[in-house]
Amino acid sequence: MSITDILTVIPAQAAGGENALVGMLPIILMFVILYFLMIRPQMKRQKEHRNLVANLGKGDEVITTGGLLGKISKVQDNYITLEVSSLAEKPVEILLQRQAVGSVLPKGTIKSL
Repeated sequence: MSITDILTVIPAQAAGGENALVGMLPIILMFVILYFLMIRPQMKRQKEHRNLVANLGKGDEVITTGGLLGKISKVQDNYITLEVSSLAEKPVEILLQRQAVGSVLPKGTIKSL
């Protein structure tokens, strides 16, 4: 190869590199849109749920992800005891993981139902 051949090949390769970047731009743009429309809102919901589970306390009225409605009677590290019903003298209680709580209700909601 002569020097003139080499000098003509180098600018052609540089121009091809720019075209590759322009070709990748739509894919990069799709990932940015995907992040803001799907990933970021999901991370926000996970953070809110983590805070909700961390702030659970005795006496809170909750709905579980399975649809059970009850009042928290005991709180442990990873588990809660949920009072589902008060039949006669002894309440009906179930043991659940803290992560199973879907939402916390305002006080007095169970009595109003």
